[in-house]
Amino acid sequence: MLNENHALIFDFPELKQDIVYLTHKNETFREKSKQYHVLDYDIRQLELDGSPTGDERMTQLKLQRANLKDVLYKQLKQHHDEVIAAS
Repeated sequence: MLNENHALIFDFPELKQDIVYLTHKNETFREKSKQYHVLDYDIRQLELDGSPTGDERMTQLKLQRANLKDVLYKQLKQHHDEVIAAS
């Protein structure tokens, strides 16, 4: 779907508290999250502009976004599971 916002908070609403916590407390998560959101924004802008880049480049950008999302999700899930186990 064109111009779909893939912000972590939209894609993982059940992990909202974990996203907020890690964004404030974990430098690595914060930086990766920032990279992810900039990349997602750039992809959406390219889609709105009619994809003025080759299909191969767009595929690379989307793969990079998916890889970053996987890394971030693993951190979020690990944090979430640790919080649940501690309670």
